[in-house]
Amino acid sequence: MNNKIIIINGPNLNLLGEREQSQYGSTTFDQLKENCLKKGQEVGLEVEFAQSNVEGELVNIIQDARKKYNGIIINAAGFTHTSVAIRDALDLFKKPVIELHISNIYKREEFRHKSLISDVVTGGIFGLGAEGYILAIISLQKTLRNEN
Repeated sequence: MNNKIIIINGPNLNLLGEREQSQYGSTTFDQLKENCLKKGQEVGLEVEFAQSNVEGELVNIIQDARKKYNGIIINAAGFTHTSVAIRDALDLFKKPVIELHISNIYKREEFRHKSLISDVVTGGIFGLGAEGYILAIISLQKTLRNEN
């Protein structure tokens, strides 16, 4: 089985647990990472976790992922709505990608309703809080096993 994935997190997600808990909940970034690594082990996936506030660094991570990983889970955060560069890098990945957002971007400000990456990803999870990461790991594992 193809079992190596990366979870990529965009700007400000390093501040989870501190910022806008009504939108993002109380789970800290470190707790989120720990939960994801644990779930990965449970379902037989080797999970790497990355975060950057810098668009170019995220593009580099995605480009490097083409040679290292069988799938990506990405919460591009604010770059979801603005970054053609991240979209293009994801389009070049050519393997399963799940777009993830802790909050429901479609219930928020109008400018957040447009995702520049949705048309190049395999699927998306929106508005299910930190639990969305766990669901994304399970879904990606099933996709890699051709069970979805």
